[in-house]
Parts: sequence; structure tokens; C-alpha cells
Amino acid sequence: MSTIKSYEKELAFQADRRKATTEFIKLISDLWYDKSIEVVLFKNQIIDKNVSDIINLHEYAGEFVQKPISIFDSVEILRAINDIKLPPSKLDIGKLTYEYHSDNTDYNNVKAFVIDKLKDADTSEEIKPKDVVLYGFGRIGRILTRELMAKTGKGNQMRLRAIVTRGSLTEEVLEKRAALLRTDSVHGQFLGTVNTDFENKALIINGTTVHIVTADKPEDIDYTKYGIYNALVIDNTGAFREKKALERHLKSKGANRVLLTAPGKEIPNIVHGVNQNEFNPDTTKIFSAASCTTNAITPILKIIEDSLGIKKGHLETIHAYTNDQNLVDNMHSKYRRGRAAALNMVITETGAGTAVAKALPSLKDKLTSNAIRVPVPNGSLAILNLEVKNKTSKEAINTIVKKYALEGDLVEQVKYSLSNELVSTDIVGTSAPSIYDSTATLVSKDGKNIVLYIWYDNEYGYSHQVIRLAKYISKVRRFTYY
Repeated sequence: MSTIKSYEKELAFQADRRKATTEFIKLISDLWYDKSIEVVLFKNQIIDKNVSDIINLHEYAGEFVQKPISIFDSVEILRAINDIKLPPSKLDIGKLTYEYHSDNTDYNNVKAFVIDKLKDADTSEEIKPKDVVLYGFGRIGRILTRELMAKTGKGNQMRLRAIVTRGSLTEEVLEKRAALLRTDSVHGQFLGTVNTDFENKALIINGTTVHIVTADKPEDIDYTKYGIYNALVIDNTGAFREKKALERHLKSKGANRVLLTAPGKEIPNIVHGVNQNEFNPDTTKIFSAASCTTNAITPILKIIEDSLGIKKGHLETIHAYTNDQNLVDNMHSKYRRGRAAALNMVITETGAGTAVAKALPSLKDKLTSNAIRVPVPNGSLAILNLEVKNKTSKEAINTIVKKYALEGDLVEQVKYSLSNELVSTDIVGTSAPSIYDSTATLVSKDGKNIVLYIWYDNEYGYSHQVIRLAKYISKVRRFTYY
């Protein structure tokens, strides 16, 4: 009889928890669409997530901080957030719930706690929205489109106004581009609507017009014809890598800043979270977001350099194949890349080891690097083999990285994985560029050689770094609480 009562009690709890999660989802939506307040859960996006997703993320959060993170507490805190006046913000409900458990004895009620924690929000400056143009519509361009349109909200930050493509634009071509945006073989269905308006040469995404501009030369484009002014042009074609070539964008009417989604020459190469503050967006007009691999390894290398010191090391990236490789064996300008991408592991070069020094000058000439392209379409793994200055242990390293993942300047960049079963498909769709595999870390017996495994979604995670940098350049970063 006691077993039956226990089971009935479990059922009642599950029903209450799912009911609370439904309210949680409604509050998340109301805050976003009514007040432009985006809520995340330890960096995990929770807008448009279902009940099971939210429950699982709370389970992960509790395991991460080694303290229960209750959906009931989260709902109570969200209610308090909804009751107070805040500017457009990005808030981590996981961190707030964790701190409420730790600090609640200091407050009379939840609302007093929330008001105190978010008191600095009143000092945030008013944001002026920024027009954005995507120059190119390939893998990164389409993910950027998805994310920018999904996070438009009331348009307080960045507004995607146009996409530039090459070649003529027929009705068939426009529909094909729409189809590629709607459905992706790796990232699935776009959670929104995509329609075509051939008469006005536009895609209608979530009911909002995005002009499709065809041009072979960036300087020939007049964006002001489309009502676009002082735009940030995000060049994701890879065709222009040098400063002089990228300056061509600034000759077009209506553009005033450029962001390259690849390593660039003679321009600042930025890993957001690490070195963006070294360059003033008021005076610097052209930026590079570096490479996906550089964005994956630099946050972790900074943590190790700052905490333990790095003598030297080697980076090996096990990288998903990309569109520059051949589907079947054929001629290629690079050695080995001509062999069939989906059938072979291919040794090739990567400049990430050298590129890190642009963000972390103390690591200049300390890292060698190489890459192996493998037969998966997305999801990569960087292996860092480092000799450190200070003796350490696996437990010490994991504690250090976990602290950085929980608080500080790198919370958006580093996700701390606790899983013993993590594989490449598990990390697809992760917005953090560095996923630290804590269970795989190796340390030599003398504590001076370490091997770290850093997973990364080389498309989705990198695209989010591009967006973070774009917000910095556009000066539309909101008040944040992480």
C-alpha cells in the first residue's frame, strides 16, 4: 500500500512540476515579447523551448552547481522580474535561482532579492537599434538569419534588413533560397515562417521584410534605396579577407561598419569575451570574428594561461568537413582536400594556433596546430596538449574552468559538460563556442602536462560569437546578469 501511495505522490509531483513549467514558458515569452527581456538558463536558450526541454535544463543546472535548481523557485523569481520595471535585458534565471538559494536568508521575499540583484539595470544606457546586412547566404549566413530573426523581438537591438547574393534573382532562385532557410539537414526546421515576395525581391521572415539584393561589387550597392542607413555589413562570403578589399563595403551607400566571419588580415581579429574591449567600435570600422576553431580554443587557453601559465602546446582540431572540400575525388587547390569528404579523414592545416596570439599575445610562438577533417557534417573537437608552468591536477583544472563557466567575462563562451557520454551530435545547436569536456581531461603524473578536450558546433556556436561581436560593434549590448 505504501508503494502505491508513493507512486501516486510521484505522479502528483510530476503534474505540479509540468504545470509550473507551463507558467515558466509563458512568463519567458511575455518578458521577451512584451518587455524585450531575454531569459536564459546557465547560457542555454529557453525561448520557444517545450516543457520537457525546460525540465531537463533545470536538471542539468542543478547538477552543474551541485545544488537543486527548482522550477518552482524559477517561476517565483520570473514573476518578480515581470513585476518590476527593467530596460531591455538578458538575465540568467539559473544564476538567480542558485543565488536565491545561497542568499535568501538576507531578504524578506523573492521580490526584494530580485530588486537588489538587478538594481544596476537602472543605469543602462538607451539602445539605438542597428540595421544589419548579411553579405552572403551560405552556411553561416543562413544560421545568422535564423538567429537574428528569431531574436528580433521588438527590434530594440539588431534588425536584419537585407541579404546580398550574387547572380540573377529569378522567382525560382528566390524560392530555393527560402527553402534552404526553412529546412536545414543539420539544424532542422526553422521555428518560424519564411515566405517569398518576388515582386519586391524579398523574403518575408516571421512577417518581416528582408530585401534580397543582387550584386557582384559591394561598392555598387545603395542600401538607402531600401531605407537602410548606417548599417553593419556582416560579410560571410569569405571572398574578402584583407582590409583593402573589405573597405569596399564602406563605399556603398548606407553602410558604416563591417564584420568579417573569417580570419582577416590587417584588421582586428576578435574572440568575443576575450579581446573585444581592446578596440573601440566608435573608431574601428572593420572587424574580424576570427575562425570557429579560434573561438573554441581561445577562451579555454585564456583560462589556463591566467590560472596556470602555458609554456608551450599543440592544438589538434578534429573538424567536420566543410563546403570547400570535394564530395567525390577531384582536383583541389589544397593537398588532400580533393579527396571525398564523406569517406575520408583528411589531414590539413589550420591557422588557429597562430591566430590565438592575436587575441592572447602572451601565447605568441608557443602553440603548434594542425587539423583533421572527418566525415561528419557539423560538430568538431579541439584537443589541447599543453605544458603548464604550475603543477596541477584534473580536479584543480575542472574546478578552475567550472568557476569561469559560472561567473565572469567568459560565461557566454564556456559551457561545462558533466556527461560521460558526450559525442559530437550532442553538441549540435550549442550557442557557447567552447564546450569543455570535464570527464575527458588528462593530467600527467607530474602535473605539468595536460590534455583538454573542447567540443564546438563550428556553425551554430561560431554564429553566436559573430552575433555577440556584432552587438558590441553596434553598441546594442543590453544590461546583462549572468
